[in-house]
Amino acid sequence: MEQFEKYTQLLLQYNKIHRLSGAKNSAEVEANIQDSLYPSNFIDFSQIKTVVDIGTGAGFPGMILAIAYPDVHFTLVEPLMKRTAFLHLVKSTYDLKNVRIEQARIEDIEAFDADLITSRAVAKTDFLLSLAENFIYHDTRFLFYKGEGVFDEVDERMEYEIIPRGKRNYLYIKGLK
Repeated sequence: MEQFEKYTQLLLQYNKIHRLSGAKNSAEVEANIQDSLYPSNFIDFSQIKTVVDIGTGAGFPGMILAIAYPDVHFTLVEPLMKRTAFLHLVKSTYDLKNVRIEQARIEDIEAFDADLITSRAVAKTDFLLSLAENFIYHDTRFLFYKGEGVFDEVDERMEYEIIPRGKRNYLYIKGLK
């Protein structure tokens, strides 16, 4: 968690003015950081080259994963200017060469093949998959940070695992049929 102390300070400072996240204190920010990093327990990020994070918000999970995995290229997609300004501040503070920030909606950016597509608390799984369709190739995987409703969002065309952790369910889709 030491490498995320500066991120925590920045978020708490800017959150007072710009309402970037619901986290109001260090413990809540750290819980969001741990939530973002937890998939490292079941995903081998050394096998991933490109990640697209849809609706990055204040950086959960995309920016946190980018800090943790400097050898992986992350495209963080966030339409709100106040959040992308904060993401640019974090990028420069950490001197992250592996991060591209797009102030846009996912359907408005130039598509490329992504190894992993992530999203946290943005939309239902079917809608996320349709939004990301231009970034999906035969080996693309998906990591969606979900709540209890995840079980109603999966179907037979998905090769998936649901990894529970408290109230969080990590939906890891390894492929689509």
